[in-house]
Amino acid sequence: MTTDPERIPVIIGVGQVNDRPDDPDQGLDSLGLMVAALDLAAKDAGAPLAEIDSLAIVDQISFHHLGKLCEPLAAAIGASPAINYQSAAPHGDTPVRLLNEAANRIGAGEVKLAAIVGGEALRTAAGRAAKAATGEDKSYNAVRKAATRREPNYAQKHGLAAPVDVYPLYENATRAAWGESLEDAQFESAEIWSRFSEVAAANDGAWIRKPVSPADILRVDERNRPIAFPYSKLMVANSSVNQGAGFIVASLAEARRRGIAEERLIYVGMGAAAKEPASILNRDRYDHSVSMETSITRTLELNGMTVDDFDCVELYSCFPCVPKMARRVLGWPWDRPASVFGGLTFGGGPIANYMSHAIVSMVQKLRAEGRYGFLFANGGFATDNHCIVLGREPIAAARFPQDFDYQTEAEEKRGQVPELVEDYTGPASIETYTIFYGRDATPKAGVVVARTPEGKRTLAHVDVGDPALLALLTDGTHEPVGMEGQVVPIEDGFGWRA
Repeated sequence: MTTDPERIPVIIGVGQVNDRPDDPDQGLDSLGLMVAALDLAAKDAGAPLAEIDSLAIVDQISFHHLGKLCEPLAAAIGASPAINYQSAAPHGDTPVRLLNEAANRIGAGEVKLAAIVGGEALRTAAGRAAKAATGEDKSYNAVRKAATRREPNYAQKHGLAAPVDVYPLYENATRAAWGESLEDAQFESAEIWSRFSEVAAANDGAWIRKPVSPADILRVDERNRPIAFPYSKLMVANSSVNQGAGFIVASLAEARRRGIAEERLIYVGMGAAAKEPASILNRDRYDHSVSMETSITRTLELNGMTVDDFDCVELYSCFPCVPKMARRVLGWPWDRPASVFGGLTFGGGPIANYMSHAIVSMVQKLRAEGRYGFLFANGGFATDNHCIVLGREPIAAARFPQDFDYQTEAEEKRGQVPELVEDYTGPASIETYTIFYGRDATPKAGVVVARTPEGKRTLAHVDVGDPALLALLTDGTHEPVGMEGQVVPIEDGFGWRA
């Protein structure tokens, strides 16, 4: 461990806020949420925001027209930080990366006081859009809008546009790879999610504070409609929130100069990051992620720890497949809470800023009990991974600055990526799949990711008007992954026939 207190990073203040206006026109926008969260963090730390050396912002989508918020936010909090930047994109790993970068700057002696913050007012943005809309369609989905700003590509033409469309591919592939029945896989998801709801119920910063039983999560009805097979509403991230969260990182020496009590200091450990290919169709597989594995195992090694050292964890939880994969790599038991905030369904899913809330909650948890916590962040389309460790006590192995980029190592582990064929017809087998449902709970489309006899990859539409095919893919009687079938020409492209 670095022994110079000027080079040891600690979190000294945290803050998070929920905004629930009766009238969306009276609600805070994303910038307002960031200001409110930082004000709370400054009060928690007893450190004036005007004195920060560095300000890092998590990119937001709810008020996209605001553009870069660096100067407006600095002005709003009365600060003139020498380092002031916003993340290039709103990915779920961003808060952990920004924390790691702040720790590096402190370790390098470049800054003494750094603030990280994000905010999303998706509920307010949707409410304002609905008030301004004309005609019958008053729906507004900022997540899907952000995902479809570009010209549709091959995957998007098959319905794979937003995260909720893609993560079920991993869920179905992992279930088959782990040899689970549909019933067993859904039970594991429901048990983990129910524990998230219990954590959220006890967390003042969570959006939904009502425990939900596993049976309630498994029951598909008008309040828990199907979204994308096998996920229902209570299994997916809840982005209809107005939430902001931020935290302040200082050098240990600076914290002591400010008279902050030792028991309120949370030490920052080392982190590791790696990514999957940006295109989901350029992945080697959907039942495992080498970048996830690398980021988790490397973080353990860098900090000289095992899973037994952690009293609590935050395993990113936009959709069940992510914490299910992560806990298997980490070795975290399924019957222990995998969140300190409450997960993206119940704690809230403010797009890229969820892990800021997790960091806030981890700091609060460690101040109250335990010694060490593990944070795993995931972003994009199961693309970005970044882990880090926090501790109430110094982390002996921690040294900053550090290189947290382990992409080369992840690439060395990656299997061969199948060649993509966009106009294939003929025999094939199911690599993975999903069915998409409308708001009326009826199936509206579906997609099969298929492998040709030569191992190439292609996509095929599912005819949701074929009850036998729908039953084959969704009733759990047989495992569809690995089944043989045919890719055939249809009017709008290529379809799957069992």
